[in-house]
Amino acid sequence: MAVAAYRARFIAFACHAARLLRIAITEAAMGTRDTDRNTRIVLAARPRGEPAAGDFRLEQAPLPVPGEGQVLLRNRYLSLDPYMCGRMNAGRSYAKPIELGEVMDGGTVSEVIDSRHPDLRPGDLVLAHGGWQTHALADGRTLKRKLDARVAPPTTALGVHGMPGFTAYAGLHEIGKPRAGETLVVAAASGPVGATVGQIAKLQGARTVGIAGGEAKRAYLETLGFDVALDHRAPDFADRLRDACPDGVDVYFENVGGAVFDAVLPLLNDFARIPVCGLVAHYNDRAPPPGPDRMPLLMGQVLTRRLTVRGFIQHDFIALYPQFLREMGGWLAEGRIRYREDIVEGLENAPRALAGLLRGENFGKVVVKL
Repeated sequence: MAVAAYRARFIAFACHAARLLRIAITEAAMGTRDTDRNTRIVLAARPRGEPAAGDFRLEQAPLPVPGEGQVLLRNRYLSLDPYMCGRMNAGRSYAKPIELGEVMDGGTVSEVIDSRHPDLRPGDLVLAHGGWQTHALADGRTLKRKLDARVAPPTTALGVHGMPGFTAYAGLHEIGKPRAGETLVVAAASGPVGATVGQIAKLQGARTVGIAGGEAKRAYLETLGFDVALDHRAPDFADRLRDACPDGVDVYFENVGGAVFDAVLPLLNDFARIPVCGLVAHYNDRAPPPGPDRMPLLMGQVLTRRLTVRGFIQHDFIALYPQFLREMGGWLAEGRIRYREDIVEGLENAPRALAGLLRGENFGKVVVKL
């Protein structure tokens, strides 16, 4: 019995050593180091207003070992998105909050470096939910989308050809439903969701008005084919928006809130549709906005103009995802949809980049290169 037990322990040790050697070879081939450690950023404190450096903690952990059916991933690119701010808070939402000490949530483009799943091999590039860390353990059954860098840049799976692009596609398809000749307005129009909303609506024959912050972003919207591009920082923004929508607004794709929504509300036509996927202008608020209660005004407009206002999470319409992948893949290949990325170097810079994203400092889809 002692000999058998020793043999079993030796075999287990040898298998583990062989696995670490394979990982080391793979990592060396990819030009990385620290193959026995996982660098990660965890939530250290609940933010009070805008996320601050002290709300995060950078730490090291042993490299996880995959069990049966699992794979070990080396995260290559991390997506930063506004929803992460909500996940850092403990309040009720559509997804459970990140607990203190847990790795920050986030979608990733990841490379398989060790696999105990029959359909995944070292070197495969996959879309995953690896979080804010260099390595992640995943159930192979959840990794349903392999990526081919020869077909499209892998980072597009985190942006225009991924969750943000699908948010735009699903919100328009199921709620906005723009028709030819109608006027669609979208805020944060230089970001990954807003830019995609405007371009898809244009393909569907709508007249598109894009709103962004700053002259550079406003000018960028013109290159994407928006009929009108406006800067919400302009002192006469509300007047310019009114002039840009002489026939009113039929679809307002809401992902900002605040002063932009205040300017849009008086222009909404009867039976206008408002898909609501975000309210980034309020994510750092520590108290309700000052001023009189405007809820009666809003509800009065909803009633008298018979508005459709629907909040949604892109996963609500996940049945559309295969259709989205096909259509968006074709549009990208044909050059009918364009996109812009804002690449941040280094995991350690993710907290600063998230804070900048919530302030509107980014220009395009924010991706952290790990």
